[in-house]
Amino acid sequence: MNLTKRSVAELIGTFWLVLGGCGSAVLAAGIPELGLGYLGVSLAFGLTVVTMAYAIGYISGCHLNPAVSIGLFAGGRFKASELPHYIIAQVLGAILACLVIRAIAGGAEGYAGGLASNGFGAHSPHGYSMMAGFICEVVMTAMFLFIIMGATDKRAPAGLAPLAIGLTLALIHMISIPVTNTSVNPARSTGPALLEGGIALDQLWLFWVAPIIGAVIGALIYNFVCHDD
Repeated sequence: MNLTKRSVAELIGTFWLVLGGCGSAVLAAGIPELGLGYLGVSLAFGLTVVTMAYAIGYISGCHLNPAVSIGLFAGGRFKASELPHYIIAQVLGAILACLVIRAIAGGAEGYAGGLASNGFGAHSPHGYSMMAGFICEVVMTAMFLFIIMGATDKRAPAGLAPLAIGLTLALIHMISIPVTNTSVNPARSTGPALLEGGIALDQLWLFWVAPIIGAVIGALIYNFVCHDD
């Protein structure tokens, strides 16, 4: 499959990830009778990955995340020359999804413009510090890449990688939504931050730096632990 088609698949996949995950947080999590809450949003993010992995995994690998693409490069699974195409596509997909969410949410009376952006300190859901947010994002993304590398290893059981990766992302959200609103994905953070502006945009740097560091660590640890001697 040529690079253009794979990049378009990444754009569509990231659009779905952000639409499903952030969309559930913006449109449904605040409705008490739905009982969605953090658990529902966590499952929504996981389900987007599962569904897209089966839909486009054979086309692009279904990264949907600049940190994942960079981590896979660090782990020897992806070409450096293709990183810019994937990252641009992923960020554009996230921005488009946020535009759709805002257009839909704007039809409700009292909508204040939030798009489930990530943050720390005053912008953390429960007031966690910058250092707590940084550590959380590094560790969660490192574990995410470790599991991605393992689930997609040729020695792993065939056909189960989408479920393992999607469930991992759901679990990550269950742990870290209270801390940073969960990023582990610079594209997912960029879409809301660009449209919200303000403190979300000021703090965006952390949600590029920490996930990328974590992704590289996770990939390198996997290669160290699982390399055949």
